[in-house]
Amino acid sequence: MKIAINILIGLVAALHLYFLWFEMFAWTTKGKKIFNTFPKDLFEPTKTLAANQGLYNGFLAAGLLWSFFIKDPTWAMNIALFFLACVSVAGIYGALSVDKKIFFVQAVPALIAISLILFG
Repeated sequence: MKIAINILIGLVAALHLYFLWFEMFAWTTKGKKIFNTFPKDLFEPTKTLAANQGLYNGFLAAGLLWSFFIKDPTWAMNIALFFLACVSVAGIYGALSVDKKIFFVQAVPALIAISLILFG
């Protein structure tokens, strides 16, 4: 079970590292292809907003990765749970405010990891 939990935590961290890269460095290039309903002329003016959002995604990834290096298992679990909960809340809010797909991409993997930690 521990291996499955670590794989899920790693997956969620990797997703957020991808979000960091995308929002900080590829917003005006790949962003236009991924967010095709967003007006093309707004990508450049919103570049710094997207980069700020990407930075926060990086903090989420850093917290999840940090949980792998904590020696005390209870402390490591609590840190992982905290950051997974943050990811879940962000995913739920994103689904309600932007696009329902965000729930499945961001919140569902984190919620599965939380469930495995608490009930697995």
